[in-house]
Amino acid sequence: MRDRLQAVPLLWRVTVANAAVLGVATVALALAPGVTISIPITFNELVVLSGGMVALFGFSVLLVRPAFGPLHSVAEAMRAWDPLQPSPRVPVVGGPDVATLARTFNEMLDRLEAERRESARQALRVQEGERQRVARELHDEVGQTLTAMMLQIESLAAKIPDTLRDELDELRETTRLGATDVRRIAVRLRPEALEELGLHSALSALATSFGEHAGLRIDRRLERVATLSDEQELVVYRVAQEALTNVARHARASSVELMLSRDERDVTLRVRDDGRGLTRDALASATGIRGMRERAMLIGAQLSIAAADGGGTEVVLRVPAAAP
Repeated sequence: MRDRLQAVPLLWRVTVANAAVLGVATVALALAPGVTISIPITFNELVVLSGGMVALFGFSVLLVRPAFGPLHSVAEAMRAWDPLQPSPRVPVVGGPDVATLARTFNEMLDRLEAERRESARQALRVQEGERQRVARELHDEVGQTLTAMMLQIESLAAKIPDTLRDELDELRETTRLGATDVRRIAVRLRPEALEELGLHSALSALATSFGEHAGLRIDRRLERVATLSDEQELVVYRVAQEALTNVARHARASSVELMLSRDERDVTLRVRDDGRGLTRDALASATGIRGMRERAMLIGAQLSIAAADGGGTEVVLRVPAAAP
């Protein structure tokens, strides 16, 4: 009976409910003993009519409410939709009109997420290509220039007078630091360890580099995961890189936990620091955080950024993993 009622279009369900209310009112007026209306109306008659109207209104709401219930589910799903997160779909329930609306909304979400994922894939592919180009130019041009400068400095070391020795040593050290910075930036732009040794080694090298450069103690708990695609591994690496960069720049932290683990369903990356935490405005406006969310959306992963227990910030990326 209930299934048959849900199959009735919304218009007719509301019409039938209103007709039922009118029918009940007509029967009550026709059969109720001693019901009369005076002109002008008396106070007692006004009380009776008001009570009848309230009762009929409640009866009408009781009949019509189930017909509009599924519409609230659709409205809640619309309010909760996040373009940078995989969103749950609306249950296709209710009458044919409401079911059609829910089904159409779900189809719209499928199209929007597919189009946004493809747009993000194209944009990130271009970004990675540009990163590699800049890294090659830094290594091949700037790096070679600094190397040539080092050789020239060494050739001058035996020719200059002792009075200029300190200046030459300072120039040598400045050039060496510049070459080191160029190599470090090139490695950050193009993670060769990820391509050659895999995600576990790349994250370990990333943690070592950031720990030394930022003066942070990084506690690494990295499991070896072999079920991710190249695209998924790159997203995990970039999210870890951006999270560590945010810690070094903004968190004022003294230690960081970097964890990579796998369970039956997901591969989970977790970056937790003991710093001052992020404000709500920073979460909403930070470009780096938006970039992490876009990368997560690209591979259908779930990204959460929240306050960590005991202070600081915790970044968690959960990537759906194929069975080993």
